[in-house]
Amino acid sequence: MTTRKITVVSAGLSQPSSTRLLADRLAQAVRDDLLTSGVEAEVTVHELREHAHDITNAMLTGFAPAGLQAVLDDVVAADGLVVVTPIFTASYSGLFKSFFDVLEKDSLAGKPVLIAATAGTARHSLALEHALRPMFAYLRAVVVPTAVFAASEDWGGVDGVNGALQSRVERAAGELSTLVAARASSAPVDPFAMTSSFEDLLSGS
Repeated sequence: MTTRKITVVSAGLSQPSSTRLLADRLAQAVRDDLLTSGVEAEVTVHELREHAHDITNAMLTGFAPAGLQAVLDDVVAADGLVVVTPIFTASYSGLFKSFFDVLEKDSLAGKPVLIAATAGTARHSLALEHALRPMFAYLRAVVVPTAVFAASEDWGGVDGVNGALQSRVERAAGELSTLVAARASSAPVDPFAMTSSFEDLLSGS
């Protein structure tokens, strides 16, 4: 069985967080869908609230502290990303945007990404299309067609979390897992690997 690395980025600020809850549901759905294709998923979840100060420091100094750098490396090495943000003032949170601002340019190029968001009311659902999707398109990531939005009523509606929200979660997860399974695994970059042979070094080329 082959293995793919799925990295989840959750920008929820509260604890417990509906943003983290949605992130976990999406991660489980992606894992289950990949298994049906004979692909095992190694899932890692990162809560940006734990790195808020480091993200600010990285923006001010241009250098990421070790803890944040490990998260950035994990995102870059992932075969697929699930990103979830709360919606504030009709757009993604500042913490969410700042994290992706400190990523190296082009590091998400071609990477499959599932975008999702939470808010108190469904009136904010279009933020996925006018804010998140354009941002990841700018980063040249491959965003799956289905974006997942969860308002408060989605968690406590008549059908509960197993109703329309779960249908959207499963559809989006299926789209991401199809893209991830079709790609070659992203090999981790070895910072000590030699990029030239001894013969090339001796010849000065």
